[in-house]
Amino acid sequence: MNPNVAPLFAPLTFRSGVQLQNRLVMAPMTNFSSQEDGQVTEAEVAYYARRSDGVGMVITACANVTANGKGFPGEIGAERDALVPSLRQLAQAIQAQGAKAVLQIFHGGRLCPPALVDGDVVSASAVPSDRPNSAVPRELSDTEVQEIVMAFGEATRRAIEAGFDGVEIHGANGYLIQQFFSPHSNRRSDLWGGDVQGRMAFPLAVVDAVQQAVRTHASRPFLVGYRFSPEEPETPGISMPDTLALLDALAAKALDYLHVSLLDYRSLPHTGNTSRPRLETLLAHLDGRTPLIGVGSVWTADDALAVLDAGAALVALGRSLIVEPDWAQKVARGEEATLRRELNADEQAQLVVPDPLWQAILKTPGWFPVAERR
Repeated sequence: MNPNVAPLFAPLTFRSGVQLQNRLVMAPMTNFSSQEDGQVTEAEVAYYARRSDGVGMVITACANVTANGKGFPGEIGAERDALVPSLRQLAQAIQAQGAKAVLQIFHGGRLCPPALVDGDVVSASAVPSDRPNSAVPRELSDTEVQEIVMAFGEATRRAIEAGFDGVEIHGANGYLIQQFFSPHSNRRSDLWGGDVQGRMAFPLAVVDAVQQAVRTHASRPFLVGYRFSPEEPETPGISMPDTLALLDALAAKALDYLHVSLLDYRSLPHTGNTSRPRLETLLAHLDGRTPLIGVGSVWTADDALAVLDAGAALVALGRSLIVEPDWAQKVARGEEATLRRELNADEQAQLVVPDPLWQAILKTPGWFPVAERR
């Protein structure tokens, strides 16, 4: 072990009792590779298994909790009991390599492509996304909101039955949970909307339903995490002060961890104190109440150590783990100079990347620091 990187490989035990062998996490990344009915594919399972040896925890791509919550083609499904065997296959493949397996659960809301949800695009309010060609969603009724809350609990039960070590509630990246918290997408005047406290009612109800499912169905330690985006570009949109209020409420729920969604861990906020990196602002506000996973353009060991030095409990690897499945092993051995930073068109099989994800990568110039691909 290279002693300079020892903090990255220190064990961690969550308040639920789930134990990690180190502080490295595979970040949740959409891979578009499940079957149309939500079952995982062999290629998808192999992709996760290849990246599960060396990290302490793997968070899967998002899995929809209802049929009308499917946000991507090739998405993992968790909305019906028939998918438990598929989920079990994925969990076991990750765990066999020594990592804890966490299923990310979500509902796409107004970002669901109409073709994937039989045209029934729903959200907190009938306000479309600012993204081009966005559908106008149907506002959910109070009964439907409560049904989706319960669906998160049922998806958690399925994750438990499938043998996962935990779930991560996906409250980030503009999906339904964030849509309820956002003043851009939530214009309701009932108990699910209004001021910042009213807009967090749905996220907190989801947390309650998930935690109740764990208390009812889990017979061994099972963790619950929550991912959030700290700000939105829309006007009106989620501000940093809004997010700090949400963090206070989430910290009171005694979650195992919070997971910020950032493109770069060094990025500065647009609101609040704009001279201090978002990650540092969030950590200072949490003040140790709940562990935080830091993420965003972590390519080197120095990047990962900087995230921990800022006060994060764990550091998530996204793109860097796609391009370098042996990131953890190489860093531990002091072989950082051999870390890959570039994808070449003939390396798909060697890197064990499913074809739908590989094609998406090749069609997104600049996704990696070295944009030219031979």
